[in-house]
Amino acid sequence: MTQTTPIKATLGFKKNSAKDVLARVNAVLGGIFTDTDDYPNPPIDQATLKSQADALSAGISAALDGGKKAIAEREHQKAVVIKSLRQIGQYAEANCKDEITIFLKSGYNAVSSTRTPAVPLSAAFRKIVPGGNSGQILVTLVAQAAAFSYVLRWAPAAAGGTLGTWIEQPVGNTRPPALVAGLIPGTTYVFQVRAVTKAGYSDWSDSVTRIAT
Repeated sequence: MTQTTPIKATLGFKKNSAKDVLARVNAVLGGIFTDTDDYPNPPIDQATLKSQADALSAGISAALDGGKKAIAEREHQKAVVIKSLRQIGQYAEANCKDEITIFLKSGYNAVSSTRTPAVPLSAAFRKIVPGGNSGQILVTLVAQAAAFSYVLRWAPAAAGGTLGTWIEQPVGNTRPPALVAGLIPGTTYVFQVRAVTKAGYSDWSDSVTRIAT
C-alpha cells in the first residue's frame, strides 16, 4: 500500500513584501473560488477576500510617498490579508485529497517535501553569508575532530592577489555563526581558519573569499 504524503501550503507570508502578499491573494481569488467542486465552502467568502485585497492594493499605493501613517496602514492591511490566506490555505490542505493537481488549483504553492542537504563551502567553512547590517558577514565553520575552539582570520584582497593585514578572531564553537564586523562594503575578503587542539594549532585552512556588502 502506497502512503501519501500530506500536502502543505506555503503559508509563511510575514517576511513577504506587501506586493508579494497581494500577488498571492489575487492568485487565490482566481483559483480556489473558481473550483467549487473541490472547494465548495472556503472559510472566507470571495467578496470579503476581494475587499481585503483591494484595501491592501490601496494601502500599497498610498505608502509610496513613504509616510509613516500610510506605511503603518499598509502593514495593517497586509496582516489582515495574511490571516485570511492562512485560513483558506489550511482549508485547501484539508480538501485537496492530497492530490497536487487539485491543490494547485487553489492558487497556493505547496511546501517542498524534499530537503537537499547544504553542501559545505570547503572542508573548513560550512557557510559564509551577509550579516544583518552593512559591513558584516556571518561565518559558520565545519566542526573539526579534537578541536577545543578555533581561530578565524580574514584580510582584504587587493588587485593582483595582494593581501592586506590579517585580522584574527577567536571562535568558541561552530554554532552559532561567528559575526565578522567592520568590513568595507564592496571589498573582497579572504577567510581562513585553524583549530585549537590539545597538541596546539592546526595549519590554516584553504582560503575562501567573499565580498562584503
